[in-house]
Amino acid sequence: MGTDLRTMLDDLVGQALQCHAPTREQALDLLASNDDDLLDVVAAGGRVRRHFFGNRVKLNLIINMKSGLCPENCSYCSQRSGSGAGILKYNWIDPVAASDTADRAVASGVKRLCLVASGRGPSDRDISRVAEMVRVIKERHPDLEVCTSLGLLTSERAGRLLTAGVSAYNHNLNTSEANYRKICSTHAFADRVDTVGVAHDAGLSPCSGAIFGIGETDDEIVDLAFDLRKLEPDSVPINFLIPFEGTPLGDEWQLTPQRCLRILALFRFFFPDTEVRIAGGRELHLRTLQPLGLHLANCIFLGDYLTSEGQAGSADLQMISDAGFVVEGRDEETLPQSRRDLVSLRRRGPGTDVPANA
Repeated sequence: MGTDLRTMLDDLVGQALQCHAPTREQALDLLASNDDDLLDVVAAGGRVRRHFFGNRVKLNLIINMKSGLCPENCSYCSQRSGSGAGILKYNWIDPVAASDTADRAVASGVKRLCLVASGRGPSDRDISRVAEMVRVIKERHPDLEVCTSLGLLTSERAGRLLTAGVSAYNHNLNTSEANYRKICSTHAFADRVDTVGVAHDAGLSPCSGAIFGIGETDDEIVDLAFDLRKLEPDSVPINFLIPFEGTPLGDEWQLTPQRCLRILALFRFFFPDTEVRIAGGRELHLRTLQPLGLHLANCIFLGDYLTSEGQAGSADLQMISDAGFVVEGRDEETLPQSRRDLVSLRRRGPGTDVPANA
């Protein structure tokens, strides 16, 4: 490792421990660093990860409540309008089936359940369905964190989700504004930014991240990192494209394990005290280097994803143990203390005697 890279990595660590973002020049230099220096990059990011999260790994699990038949045309998605991918397609699952899945998840150490439904955004009836699902799940597991991902959201529906017991809302920016118009024409980058703001203002913990391997440049990756940081998410899922046959990006295999790790390191430096999660595609693209990803991210999805199968949950748990990490327990802190002021519980509007903030 050259002196310049060593100095830059030391600077990045020092800035991150003070919760300061990298400069654009630092970010681009990190992404352009040589594969020979990869372990030094991972070690630097690991110092930040350990400072804020110790050796804990938080487990999340996805439940796909409604699969396929989405009217949006996001090029990377197997559930998009016109998709030829041979995925499961079904309408809303039964709340008891969701709760049974939650039982198995909790038994494996899962701390957050992510309830996802395809579509542009939820209707009032959809919100009622989700509320019933959350009610049934919470009856069995009152301490389980519940995050929902339902598409574009209004303030009123966000408030109903919070009242129902949902604690977080996921809506990824996915890629930079410049690249977004190339991958989706049925909604805009600004719509996604607005939805994250709506969730935050309603008192839901904002979860927003990205997907890589869809044609983005280094500059666009850095643009996205800065845009995400402005939104102050509490968790940042990092997805790597799963190239489904039958989608416009079905032949795209742009990523290497080394590039994935540099991207994870970059986002750890941009979000030092924020939950950074390795999400979809880690098995395909990190492959045998998955354990190195745990030195950068403090959270993973256990088991399967929305429309693809993941590594066996038992293998994930073994990987965590073998890498020297432990599963975050129910009574342990999820976020460092410095992030606590970002989650504001709603005490006005629906369900209270105080007028809505409108």
